[in-house]
Amino acid sequence: MSSLKPNISAVTPVIRQLDDAAINRIAAGEVVERPASAVKELVENALDAGARRIDIEIADGGKTLVRVTDDGCGMTASDLPLALSRHATSKIDGSDLLNIRSFGFRGEALPSLGAVGRLTLTTRTATDAAVSIDVTGGTSGPVRPAALNPGTQITLRDLFFATPARLKFLRTDRAEAQAIADVVRRLAMAAPAVTFSLRDVSSERAPRTIFRVEAEQSAGQAALTARLGCVLGKDFAANSIEIDAHRDGLHMAGLAGLPTYSRGAAVSQYLFVNGRPVRDRMLTGALRAAYHDLLSRDRHPAAALYLTCAPELVDVNVHPAKTEVRFRDPGIARGLIVSGLRHALAQAGHRASGTISGAALGVMQPEQTGARIYQMDRPVRASSPVQHTPVFAETQAAYSGRVETDTGHALEPETTPVTDHPLGAARAQLHENYIVAQTQTGVILVDQHAAHERLVYEKLKEQLANRRVASQALLIPEVIDLSATECEALLGYAEDLAQLGLIIEAFGPSSVAVRETPALLGNCDARAIVRDVLDELADAGESETVKGRLDAILSRVACHGSIRSGRRMSGEEMNALLREMEATPHSGQCNHGRPTYVELKLEDIEKLFGRR
Repeated sequence: MSSLKPNISAVTPVIRQLDDAAINRIAAGEVVERPASAVKELVENALDAGARRIDIEIADGGKTLVRVTDDGCGMTASDLPLALSRHATSKIDGSDLLNIRSFGFRGEALPSLGAVGRLTLTTRTATDAAVSIDVTGGTSGPVRPAALNPGTQITLRDLFFATPARLKFLRTDRAEAQAIADVVRRLAMAAPAVTFSLRDVSSERAPRTIFRVEAEQSAGQAALTARLGCVLGKDFAANSIEIDAHRDGLHMAGLAGLPTYSRGAAVSQYLFVNGRPVRDRMLTGALRAAYHDLLSRDRHPAAALYLTCAPELVDVNVHPAKTEVRFRDPGIARGLIVSGLRHALAQAGHRASGTISGAALGVMQPEQTGARIYQMDRPVRASSPVQHTPVFAETQAAYSGRVETDTGHALEPETTPVTDHPLGAARAQLHENYIVAQTQTGVILVDQHAAHERLVYEKLKEQLANRRVASQALLIPEVIDLSATECEALLGYAEDLAQLGLIIEAFGPSSVAVRETPALLGNCDARAIVRDVLDELADAGESETVKGRLDAILSRVACHGSIRSGRRMSGEEMNALLREMEATPHSGQCNHGRPTYVELKLEDIEKLFGRR
């Protein structure tokens, strides 16, 4: 029996007080999980000290060296021993733990780092001489004179040498360096007014700069946009919309990516609360909910959102790592994210990601088999007579590039002049699915099925918001045979489906009768719609809310009821579709997050043909 409980001894245990070294090593297990955690704590201290420039150097993924140098306020000689004591801090006085305006406030970082590594702290204020102190495995040395510009430099060597078991849980040097880079990027996004640099000095002969951004000279939203463009790339900034929303004492700013600028994983989602990078499930869930009917289930939005509020409205004293927060009223924060993002995305109208156009142009690049030689550059022999016959004369009789109007799916250029409409004027229909439109600055290619699918979906949502989707009665009800399980599942949502304009009732033990269908779909296939609804209910399961299920069903119904691929459209129909796209929110992507159109700029097309 005793072998089943190896921690229970027959001898009565004795309660004893642990020494400070053991206490610090235990505390370090929560604060310092890996080298990236050490970098995070040290950089946050530098930001709290008012630094405007922070330089980070690492070696071997931070395992053998982490050095952080800043130009902050520094410390005096008398401050050094106290700064290395547990729960000693200049950030708060302990009277109000809800009024925290700094990154750090626990006073655990420096003593924890000194307990598990070899720490050297060198500092200087603007008026005093530089001083330094060493800590090895929790044992502090004397304060001694040093040389340093105003600011602080902290050098951490041989991390976890005092707790070697922790080294076995670290990943490769490359993986740890990537984790450090991610931490520095997030902190750089939180502080646009600060210059950051991260270097890998594993090889002293050739230090490598991993990351560097200069301080932004602007302020507010302009500074955030500029810093996000530097950190996350120009593509993100160019394919995002600015966010500025308020609600009950909370403010949200930042950039949110267009739905067509989505990712296969949630790797481009950055959330900040009062300038602090956080990883909060409630906030990421709200971000996902804001895009719920704009992306398919396997795609994830890209966004960098900054929430600010009074310190009393949020509790950051939840976890030693300080990456989790608790709002006094989480519903307000969630509602702000969902409503603010949806409003901003709706204002974007038909806009789609420009990266799609870049990918299309990349596919269209001609193959280069050698040096390009143009006709005008070819040498002409003097003995040869000049030929005035057109090069392509033999093809002119049989072929023409003109698009005829009597086919029912094209337009003459002069009948529909190019206007200032964003999506231009329709010129032709290709493969009975793609509309070619001409704008003032280029060409638009529209997927007619995807575009009309979004238009129908938005109209159905608008009708549903006005209490019920208009329906049309069938002259003869459509009887559909199902399995008993499918019949029971479908009838369980009969009232919800009635709101969508789909009226069904039981017709025997394993059949349903469809009596009315959504009027917006016109003459539709009721059997196919019922099958779509069953598929959506099976996919969603019980995890979706009622509204989420209704929206998902609407999306399936809209997909079935929209213009199908292979249908020829007249010029008037094509132009009407373009004008409706311009006036409908979210028309830049279909219900599954795919783009509805691709824009090719004239200057880019000319580059393909070597005209620029």
